[in-house]
Amino acid sequence: MNRPTNLWRKIKAFIHNRRVELRLCVRVTAAAMLTYVAAMFLHAPQVLWTVLTAVIVTQLSVGRSLKATFDYFIGTLGGAIYSAAIATLVPHQSEVAFLMVLAFALGPLALLAALNSSFSVAPFTAIMVLLAPAITHAGPIESAIYRVFEVALGGMIGLAVSLFILPARAHGLAIERIADILDDFAVALRQLVRGFAGELDLAAIPGIQMGIGRAFASLETIVSEANRERIAYFSAEPEFRALLRTLLRLRHDLIIIGRTAVDPLPDIVRKRLAESVAAASAAGAEFLNQSAAAVRDRVTPPSPGAYETALRGYESVIAAIRRDGLTRELSVDALERLFALGFAFDQLQQNFRDLERNIGEFAKPPDGSND
Repeated sequence: MNRPTNLWRKIKAFIHNRRVELRLCVRVTAAAMLTYVAAMFLHAPQVLWTVLTAVIVTQLSVGRSLKATFDYFIGTLGGAIYSAAIATLVPHQSEVAFLMVLAFALGPLALLAALNSSFSVAPFTAIMVLLAPAITHAGPIESAIYRVFEVALGGMIGLAVSLFILPARAHGLAIERIADILDDFAVALRQLVRGFAGELDLAAIPGIQMGIGRAFASLETIVSEANRERIAYFSAEPEFRALLRTLLRLRHDLIIIGRTAVDPLPDIVRKRLAESVAAASAAGAEFLNQSAAAVRDRVTPPSPGAYETALRGYESVIAAIRRDGLTRELSVDALERLFALGFAFDQLQQNFRDLERNIGEFAKPPDGSND
């Protein structure tokens, strides 16, 4: 009895953890099947390219599918028109002449694709338009029309599937990624402040910062996809712009803390600051974790009050150290790092308040509606 139960639990856990990928699997399969049926019904000349287009434009999120469909169609249209014009205007009865036409068609389109990624499919389209007549016995203009028709049909079906069959909104993916980044911020804050006590492996700092940087770059891509969805769905959901700015400032705060934590503080102040620094970092990390949970659940964000209380404790210790004249015994480097830590803690306080306000904009109303 235990073995089937454990197997079922593993299956349920896999479905839950990979629900986005499984939805994409269903959408791609549905797009391919529907496009094949439509292409056969409409007697499309090249069913292969119609189905391939539907599969290509069916992406992980609706926003990404919108971009893929637009780029694929624009690139196909531009490549088809230009290559058909070249093939029609330039005679190419011999193999050498055909090579010249191929060069005239591909060269400018390859340059255009390099300058603008929306036209990346244009060179491929040109090859199809120029070589397809040898297979279908159609002229270059007719071949170009067929190519545009195939892409338009596959693109429309792929986009429709993305919109209506188990749609994965980039807005939801962005929410999940923001929550993950906030949790990463919490882990980084706990780890980095250990450097002031000499308990941090310096080789770990670049890895921490690079991991956050990669996650942030991925988030910016997803947010751009979510902005496209607002047009497709006529959505009134709040934009991510202000929240992204706050996350970027929080990342800069962690960079400052990481740079100041490369060496432990001198013993003369480290022992007196240890408790207050630990309390401030723990309260800040807890606020970030609670904020991540609030983002995921779309609920009212937490207050950074606990962090502000811990920060006042840290500032009182700093004031006592100054009164005792201990800062005069510090080196210039140690003094700069001490001031930089205080500045970063102050910036965290301001950015935590902004984060609270930004997350509140995404919280669902009390009645649970999405309006």
